[in-house]
Amino acid sequence: MNIGFDAKRIVQNNTGLGNYSRFVVEVMSEYFPDNNYFLLAPKRKENSRLNVLKSRANVRFIFPDGFFRLFPSLWRMFARKKVMADNSMDLFHGLSNELPLCMKQTGVKTVVTVHDLIFIRYPQFYRLIDRLIYRLKFNSACRNADAVIAVSECTKRDIVDFFHIPEKKIVVIYQSCHPQFKQKCPEERRKRVLKQYGFPEKFVLFVGSIEERKNLLLAVKALKLLPEDVHLVAIGKSTTYQQTVEKYAHDNSLLPRVHIFNGFPFEEFPVAYQSAEVFVYPSFFEGFGIPVIEALWSGVPVIAATGSCLEEAGGPDSFYVDPSNECELASRISQILNDPALAKSMSEKGKMYVQQFDPKVIANQIETVYRSL
Repeated sequence: MNIGFDAKRIVQNNTGLGNYSRFVVEVMSEYFPDNNYFLLAPKRKENSRLNVLKSRANVRFIFPDGFFRLFPSLWRMFARKKVMADNSMDLFHGLSNELPLCMKQTGVKTVVTVHDLIFIRYPQFYRLIDRLIYRLKFNSACRNADAVIAVSECTKRDIVDFFHIPEKKIVVIYQSCHPQFKQKCPEERRKRVLKQYGFPEKFVLFVGSIEERKNLLLAVKALKLLPEDVHLVAIGKSTTYQQTVEKYAHDNSLLPRVHIFNGFPFEEFPVAYQSAEVFVYPSFFEGFGIPVIEALWSGVPVIAATGSCLEEAGGPDSFYVDPSNECELASRISQILNDPALAKSMSEKGKMYVQQFDPKVIANQIETVYRSL
């Protein structure tokens, strides 16, 4: 098959949607090398995370030229019909919740991956104009696509409830993470990286954008209830919410125990995970929660929040707490820190559970959707 992808996030984003998009094309081009994969991206951007894709003979990047180089958004939504015809594309996959408006005119079969409808469930985290645009784009993509991939059962229920899309049109295919999280870091490298960045000796880890929805503040509040030798490390992109977290830490004399790393190298993430005592992810709502998968592959006990799909990501042997209850979170952290046998059991069972998110399993599931169309 000749398969096209909306590659905006692949080129431009280094977090959630970008990681998912790169992952899909990487595993598909690896496990199904007879297909041809065309990545339609509105802008060129140097990004070391594209090295794997650029090295694949069956992957080709396509960028706008001529007039549309000045108006890449117009090219992305309206002008890719000719690109698809010129490359005899059989199928187009919108990897991040949307499809080009020109798709109906192409005759090309379409798949869209929908990650979450958080902007509907938690509108307070989004501007009104963004909510209106997202609803229009997501709803249109779900209605016009030949198949919809939902990244969790939770997201599937929301698509059915909010957009009234028939269940038979939706397939749940979970996400996975970069294969680097499966590999144990050499001890020498681990010690070098921890020293280089000034990691504390004993820490609880959080990974994710430092934004209100991800709820890092709850972990800081829980830290106040834990022994002074326990520190909190947070790795993620900064937003204005980080100031709220830092102010609380300052006002409660916790700053020396709270370590926030913005711009931490992605290739060193496994070091952070494999050095942590516990991983916490108290997000109010997620479409799936890739950091939970990264932690499970890394062998770290996981504590996540109730209320969305995180039980699907973390499995039956992780802990789940109310995202507004710091006492419950602190209690669960203490339970793991004070019981090495429990920590070991959670680590081992987590590694067994996460096998269902193996990249080859997911690649086979996606290929089945493609072939069905």
